[in-house]
Amino acid sequence: MTSHLITGAGSGIGAVVARRLLDRGDQVVVLARDAGRAKEITAALPGASAVVGDLAQPGRLSWALSKQALPERIDSLVHAAGVVDLGPVADLPANLWERQLAVNLVGPAELTRLLLPVLRVSRARIVFVNSGAGLHAHAGWSAYAASKHGLKALADALRAEESEHGVRVTSIYPGRTATPMQERVHQQEGRDYDPERFITADSVATTILTALDLPDDAALTDLTIRPRA
Repeated sequence: MTSHLITGAGSGIGAVVARRLLDRGDQVVVLARDAGRAKEITAALPGASAVVGDLAQPGRLSWALSKQALPERIDSLVHAAGVVDLGPVADLPANLWERQLAVNLVGPAELTRLLLPVLRVSRARIVFVNSGAGLHAHAGWSAYAASKHGLKALADALRAEESEHGVRVTSIYPGRTATPMQERVHQQEGRDYDPERFITADSVATTILTALDLPDDAALTDLTIRPRA
């Protein structure tokens, strides 16, 4: 049975990916920030199991995972977790920079590092759900865009380093997607939220599944998906 570990499976794109993988009979393990959240996510995703580790505290991930049973085989690692706090550089305090860099960049880097021995054995696929902000930074988006630009660099370097082990690395760059995060963005921007204007999480999930399901002789490296004009 194919096994996947997914972050950010509690809502949005990650939740849709997890549900679709479960529906087709794959094994899904979700990363949850604490035991309470693990219960909530697995209740919403019958058949999934959970491990606990907080991406906001990357330095504690090794300790947290060492206390739990991890899957013996992981065929894919999907990084779908993320946080966003907008604001101009002049107003954005250090704690909001640190939180976004931890959850969006340093946490994924550390989780990947810890799992690489298992991922190499299965010649796994690693998918980073990036953002349009990982390619272009706009006013008010400095910290979030910096974390996502860094995530692109992480994926590019990892792809070059791990190709000899058969590990394939994909970056997905969605435009604005109808998720709870997008609703929060609109609240921060002071704008009305109309989900009909944006990509559905299901459409983004389809691109992720495409990357996961490619034959072994192919790898999808970078894919940008935008709302229909």
